[in-house]
This record gives sequence, C-alpha cells and structure tokens, in this order.
Amino acid sequence: MIAVFWLITAKDNASFSDALKLMGWWPIGMSEIMRSFLLTAVLFTGPLFERGIAEGEWKDWIRGSRVSETLRGWIGWRNYVAGPITEEIMFRSAIVPLHLLAKISPGRIVFVAPLYFGIAHVHHFYEFRLTHPDTSVLAALFRSLFQFSYTTIFGWYATFIYLRTGSLPAAILAHTFCNWCGLPRLWGRVEGSVPIGPPLAKGKEDSERTPMYAYTQLSIGWSVAYYTLLVAGAVAFYYALWPLTDSPRALASFTTK
Repeated sequence: MIAVFWLITAKDNASFSDALKLMGWWPIGMSEIMRSFLLTAVLFTGPLFERGIAEGEWKDWIRGSRVSETLRGWIGWRNYVAGPITEEIMFRSAIVPLHLLAKISPGRIVFVAPLYFGIAHVHHFYEFRLTHPDTSVLAALFRSLFQFSYTTIFGWYATFIYLRTGSLPAAILAHTFCNWCGLPRLWGRVEGSVPIGPPLAKGKEDSERTPMYAYTQLSIGWSVAYYTLLVAGAVAFYYALWPLTDSPRALASFTTK
C-alpha cells in the first residue's frame, strides 16, 4: 500500500488527499456505503427470506446473537472481518488505482482486475487435494474452477462498486455481506428450522446464545415464494445497479445507455 501511495503522489504528482481518494480511503462516504449495502441486500432478497423468515433467524438478527456467536471464533473473524478487509485493500485499493493510472478504461478494469482476485483462490485446489486425497483430480479441479468463477464474478461487482462510489468501505461491507449470505439456493425445496432444545452448555456469558435447531420440510408455497423473490431480487438489482451506485466521488466515468 505504501508503494502504491508513493506511485500516486510521486509519479502522478497527486496531492495527499487525491491519493487517498484514488485508493478509496477518503472521504468515507456513508451514503455510498449504505446504498451499496442496500443494493447487495436487494440481490439477496430470496436468501434473506429463506434464512430470516423460513428458517426463523430474524429474531436472532434483532438480538444480534448470531453476530456475537459467529465472532467468538477465529473462523468468523477471518471470513467476515479480516478476510474482506485485507482482500479489498489488496485487490481494490492497491490494484485498481494502478490500472487507473495506466489509463485503462473503466469497463476493462471491472472485468480484468478481478482476475487477480480469482487467481488468488486457485491454491484451494492444492489444499483440497491434501485434505481430501480420495477425491478424484477431476472433481477437485471442477470444485476449484467453480470457486474461481464465483470469486471472479464477485470481483467484478466489488470493482464496479469501488469505481462508481470511490469508497473502499463500501466494497468491504459488500464483501462481508456476500460471505455471510453465501451462494443462493438455485434448486431444491426451502426448509424451515424448529428449536429442539437449549444450547449444550450454558454459562454466565451465554444468555444470548441461540438454541439448537433441526430442519423440517415446509409446504411448497414457501419454495414458490423463495424462487419468486430470488428472481424479483435479481430484476430489482438490475434496475437499481446504476442509480444506487451513482456518486459524485466516482473514480471513473462509465458510458451508460
């Protein structure tokens, strides 16, 4: 990051504030952060319905118990805090400004720069082969290609947000939210969850801990509602993509219809 900052200020003769703007650090842009978050939530309308309503997590969301429970372990911190922050700093705040300085078009940056982000996850193929030696090479390769595909697609989206809003925190929050939601259900029936008992152990600090749940089959109407909302969310996302990312702090100008 120091090298990128030096290149911007020394080689491009930019001021301190201009360098921070190009790297998405300042101004923070709370409006851009919230509108980008809303846009991402719209895309995940179906999954939010499944988890919040069908599986009944909305009460835990209000209490904040799922957040505190998730962040009790290092995996939660890695997936939702450290991972999004470090990856967005590297793949958005460090790489994108260099492409802008090279006078590469915004559209090309959106589709090319995230390839670094996708390639950075290829090592999961090697890790998976070590932990699953009985799995065929073809199956492991397919799994890695699938990971490369969806991480690259997310990279397109995060880079678009970064260029359109000029806000690194907006890209970080979108990254965290997408990690939390995961890939949406594209087939199968929606299931509900019912509490089957209290936590296995409870201490002084566990009063907010959620009970254990078991999954149960719901009527077909729930699945119809989910897939309807999934499609509706995608359509709404398409129409809201440009308006919700419009910002005077944009780092580049796209040509729209």
